Amino acid sequence: MARFPTRSVSPVKLIAIDIDGTLLPSAAAGVVISERNRQALRQAESAGIEIVIATGRRQAYSAPLIEPIGLKPETVLITSNGTVTRTLADERMQRTLLPVETARELCGALRRFGGTTVFTFDRDGQGELVVESLQQVHARIQLWVDANRPWIEEIRPLERAFDSGESPVQGMVCGTIDEMNRAETWLSESPLAEKIEMHQTQYPARNLSILDILPPGCSKGVALAKLAELRGLKPEEIMAIGDNFNDLEMLKLAGHPVVMGNAAPELLLMARELGWSIAPTNDEDGVAQVVEDVLCCNASVVE
Repeated sequence: MARFPTRSVSPVKLIAIDIDGTLLPSAAAGVVISERNRQALRQAESAGIEIVIATGRRQAYSAPLIEPIGLKPETVLITSNGTVTRTLADERMQRTLLPVETARELCGALRRFGGTTVFTFDRDGQGELVVESLQQVHARIQLWVDANRPWIEEIRPLERAFDSGESPVQGMVCGTIDEMNRAETWLSESPLAEKIEMHQTQYPARNLSILDILPPGCSKGVALAKLAELRGLKPEEIMAIGDNFNDLEMLKLAGHPVVMGNAAPELLLMARELGWSIAPTNDEDGVAQVVEDVLCCNASVVE
């Protein structure tokens, strides 16, 4: 691991942290954040460091994982890859929507990729997630479907999901890494390219990739930049910790980017080339080890 610098011009005041593959363990049943990670985040908060959760998950799928840590209700959650920012107490700070017309176009365009498209709406209860074929999505991401079934509504054809005129916050399509690479390439060369933002999350061990389709200009990095401006923070006062390509923009924004040791190989290679820190893996409580280093370094700076 490339350790966090022992000396820094200014102490870290905000740490933005991904969930899956970062805070959570790798095991399929890994839905509990370790006690060491929890303790490190509580200690950081007590030391005056703001903890921000930045995830591709939506609020309802994120908050139950984060609440047991014991962070303050004002803790900021950047969710749906940056389209929605709320506090842990569910106070909305910012939201960007994907226009209905664009979402309808995507339905037809993405149908060629096997009926695995999901649209997320910023609402509560069933219909927060809408699919055309629950069976086909279940075949791709069974654990996700099982965990989110109470919020999923099946609508055929998928275009009917927008009959009310309500806009979603994001679309998602999933498949093998090769399939989603082709999907991303196809969309980037289509007329839809200027109407959307794409972020891919890859899980090489499962040959699974999730391609998130967002409103233009949306990412974890953009949302984090808006929060940093609100807080009056400089890049050198910000650390970002992540493991996948949807974390790339916030890693580039932060003065202290940290990539997990279990990250996608291409991202690890990029991190080494750019001189970014590489943490131990998520199964080794890498987040806790990095945060513990930050607490020591901050104390040294203050002294």
